[in-house]
Amino acid sequence: MGADTPHGKMDRTPTLPPYQSAMSGLPGPSQYAHTNAVIEAGKLRALDEQSMANHLQRIQRECDIYNPDIEPEHPNGTVYCRCPIHKYKARKAARLPVQIKWSEAVMYPGERYYHDIETENTIIHRSPYRYVSSYYCAGGMGGTTTTIMYGDAPRRRQRSDSYNYSRSLEKTIKLNAQLNLCAQVAIDRKEPISNIWHVDMPEPSALNEDHVTISSENGKSVELSRLSGLRKALSIKSPEKKEAERKQKAFAKGEDLRIEILNEENGRWQTKEWRDIVTRYQEHVGMTQKTADLRARCPIQYLHLLRAGYFEPIPVEWANLASNPLKFKIEAAAGWPGITPTWRGFEDTAEERLYWVLNHREGSSGLRMKPDPISAMKMARSRMASAVMPPPGYYSPDDVCHVQHMTDHYSKQVMPTPFKPSDVPELSSNDTMILLDVSGSMNFKPVRPIYEEALIRGYEHSTQPKNKDLAKAIIRRFTDAMIHHDHNATGYRLATFHEQAKYIGILNHENFDKMWNEVSFGGMTRVMTGWQLVKDLHFQKYSETASYHPVYGWQAGPKTPKLRLLLLLDGEASDMDEFELDLLSLSWVHVTIFLIGVDGCPHHHRHANELQRISEVNPHVSFVDAQGNTPERFVTHELLKRHLGYDITMSEFEELERPPSYDELDGGVSTGAGPSSDVTPAYEATEDVKA
Repeated sequence: MGADTPHGKMDRTPTLPPYQSAMSGLPGPSQYAHTNAVIEAGKLRALDEQSMANHLQRIQRECDIYNPDIEPEHPNGTVYCRCPIHKYKARKAARLPVQIKWSEAVMYPGERYYHDIETENTIIHRSPYRYVSSYYCAGGMGGTTTTIMYGDAPRRRQRSDSYNYSRSLEKTIKLNAQLNLCAQVAIDRKEPISNIWHVDMPEPSALNEDHVTISSENGKSVELSRLSGLRKALSIKSPEKKEAERKQKAFAKGEDLRIEILNEENGRWQTKEWRDIVTRYQEHVGMTQKTADLRARCPIQYLHLLRAGYFEPIPVEWANLASNPLKFKIEAAAGWPGITPTWRGFEDTAEERLYWVLNHREGSSGLRMKPDPISAMKMARSRMASAVMPPPGYYSPDDVCHVQHMTDHYSKQVMPTPFKPSDVPELSSNDTMILLDVSGSMNFKPVRPIYEEALIRGYEHSTQPKNKDLAKAIIRRFTDAMIHHDHNATGYRLATFHEQAKYIGILNHENFDKMWNEVSFGGMTRVMTGWQLVKDLHFQKYSETASYHPVYGWQAGPKTPKLRLLLLLDGEASDMDEFELDLLSLSWVHVTIFLIGVDGCPHHHRHANELQRISEVNPHVSFVDAQGNTPERFVTHELLKRHLGYDITMSEFEELERPPSYDELDGGVSTGAGPSSDVTPAYEATEDVKA
């Protein structure tokens, strides 16, 4: 087991390859002793963050609550009755010391923490959202109570209604905007007026009026001892002294701030190699100049973000942790703050950082705002309404929806944006891999939510194949076409992920069914575990072209071949924003995402809109989605265009579909489950805390 680090607990330390001996002077994880208040508060919060989230989900299911932002309420209020709702409330209240420590670590000067927990200090630290409720309107009425069974005992619980929930969303959105604006204005006013990196110490003589002189009429200097004494007795300061004292205070504050920044930078980035990685990260993300401007003009905010790691790559060990500083929930009403002044409205710290980066990149036009929940749902419904029947030329009786006799026609599909090459086309040196979501929902019978305004009342089944069956069909069609295109008989590597990641082996036309039997389904969707495994596989294969850092992991070199990844998802991963944030800093990968959705499901289209926005700002990410009974040939054609990086004609696609005879291909066929001989067998990613 690796040692604890300020960024989390490591569960393994990959062995450095022989060529890395030149970097042996780098501090290893056990030597990396830097810490600060944000890191320490993050360690404490991570201990039970995931278990609290799991606890909330369980009680929501018991109470038939389907909107993840609605917490259960009890009609008895604070009268404790040992029911699951009150047990959850008690456990939440027990986290108050952790909440206070986190709040104090991330608050800006002049801010005060608050919470929604009833204590003796509730009046002092009460939430500004205290009058916003999913259960009650402004007059104190609304909602209903129902009786449910907890074990053998009947218990009452509060039930939200669509009117109160919709009004609470509107009030929250308005309050978020007001508080965010006030917070940003307040911290901007506290920033030093002058540049702290170019402040001169005021002259000592200006601070001591006893030595101030003036010129007499005859040209001689006269000391103003009597005037200065009179001013001193009357506590009157001359304009010169006032200005000198102001400069002295500004210098002292600036000096303290400057020392804090330098200490934090030197503590975080301990060697030249370390600083070079950070510099390249900022260049690849496109925020070098913005970061420099922030450091010079807004040093208080720069120091704040520096302590939270905003200017460096994501530490590699975070990928396999159930909770890390990029998975922390942001809850404005409950008083769990984020990192930036305008944190209200984001779901978690990863989403907050992602939008901060998008808005601080060179060349970014306008402010990119996260759509509020009401706007996001309107855009999802608008996208869903734009669906049309797919082109008839792609019909295939072999599609899984026809084989399983689900339907005799396809579901309407939202047509992907016309293909425009935004990244370099595939080269023969590129490495293709497939990463498959194997979370439990892939094996469930697909369901869609039933809405009453913004409130979800339940779910209903959709008549379509299971997502795992569609994924299998798409992967088979994709690999057959790619083998034909690349004249590669060996095939392509497949990895899977849920809370853990697993390397399955190399897929090809002959061993496909054997490899697929190694795939199992279940668990939550955490894409970073799979992404970390894919990176390890890629760099193990091309280790001579790369280097390894003990905190940030593998670093591509100028000769590292490009990775082209096909990622298949059936919903939003809990760490999707963390994954998208990581991709922004990488130039050696192109990811094509295929999102599988339920027919008529607004959740699918909301997530599709998010992925579309990311693909528009990151040329290394492309996106295709499908819903319901899917035209597999149409989807495969669109995926191939984006994966290969050029507009494949229909005639060329039909040629790629034709399975080649293996004597047409170079080399033999690998039918084993393991990786090829030039790839070190990858570990199965694990985690210290299971979600």
